[in-house]
Amino acid sequence: MLLALDFSGDLPIYQQLRNQIVLGIAAGELRPGEKLPTIRSLANELGINMMTASKAYQMLKQEGYIASDRRNGAWVALTTNEGAALTRLEDALRLIIAEARVSGIDEDTVAKLCRKLYHEGEV
Repeated sequence: MLLALDFSGDLPIYQQLRNQIVLGIAAGELRPGEKLPTIRSLANELGINMMTASKAYQMLKQEGYIASDRRNGAWVALTTNEGAALTRLEDALRLIIAEARVSGIDEDTVAKLCRKLYHEGEV
């Protein structure tokens, strides 16, 4: 999986890294059980601080997308917590829907866009 970070953007690097790994899992580029690079090697490869890579991995682990231990490193989790994922999704969608309303985007357009994005990458 190729990771591309925007060092001049507003989104923190750890958040960009977290988001790209989640997108990679959703797209099937990263499969359940697949081993991830060590924090040190990921940081070196991307040219970022180890603490930045560590923070991204900590978020992913806390959210249930990855698992890790000292002996085996990190890997894509075999299952995730659906309840926690739904809570995060609802929180994110609440803000996105508010932004859509303020911008004058109607409900049907938002729903169509959600359906389109949900089905992207399906085989």
